[in-house]
Amino acid sequence: MNTNTARGLSVDALNDGAVAEYLQRVPDFFERNTQLLDKLRLPHVRAGGATVSLVERQVEVLRDRNLALEHKLKDLIEVARTNDLLADRIHRLCQRLVKARTTIETLAAIETSLREDFEAMHAVIVVFLEPSAELEREAGRFLRIENRDSAEMKMFESLFQSGKPRCGQIRDAQRDYLFGKDTVEIGSAALTPLGAKGALGILAIGSSDAQRFSPGMSTEFLTRVGEIVSVALLR
Repeated sequence: MNTNTARGLSVDALNDGAVAEYLQRVPDFFERNTQLLDKLRLPHVRAGGATVSLVERQVEVLRDRNLALEHKLKDLIEVARTNDLLADRIHRLCQRLVKARTTIETLAAIETSLREDFEAMHAVIVVFLEPSAELEREAGRFLRIENRDSAEMKMFESLFQSGKPRCGQIRDAQRDYLFGKDTVEIGSAALTPLGAKGALGILAIGSSDAQRFSPGMSTEFLTRVGEIVSVALLR
């Protein structure tokens, strides 16, 4: 049997993998055998079964790869822009909180930042603080003063146990408690426990868009906002 070899590769052992391995080990093969570039033909499915030269196919592959890289770059740029925007909003929240001197001012700063900086028109903060006449006067649409062991808080026990923000649709009872029974337009929400295991309360942001807060979205910025708010409330 003829066992001619090409740099140690026997003809008997030739297969797709062996040829591919050989061409990878000898990248200048077609430079030394340029006549093959015009002779090798490859089927071109997009052109209805017509054939193209190896060079044309390589150019097409490189073009598709370049297009894929362009799309990936655009996605990365969009993510970077979004992160910059969020970083700027968090910076403004911090500035407002630094200026706050009392708990009431801190809560007012949080509400203003959520509404003006984050454009969160449906936002609620539930806090486990000692009730006072001043706090009671401020309680309303945005502020809820609650007891950690109340029956209402049992609805959020899994959130407290996880200690992490949660996004997506929420149960009707949770929605009614947080945003009111007349806010059926809340399609999705982001719930952020404040403090370790929600020891300080909950920050809730709602949206009429059912896709605005989805279960698969990143919650890193919500975690940061929750930590900042928690520190501000403990001052």
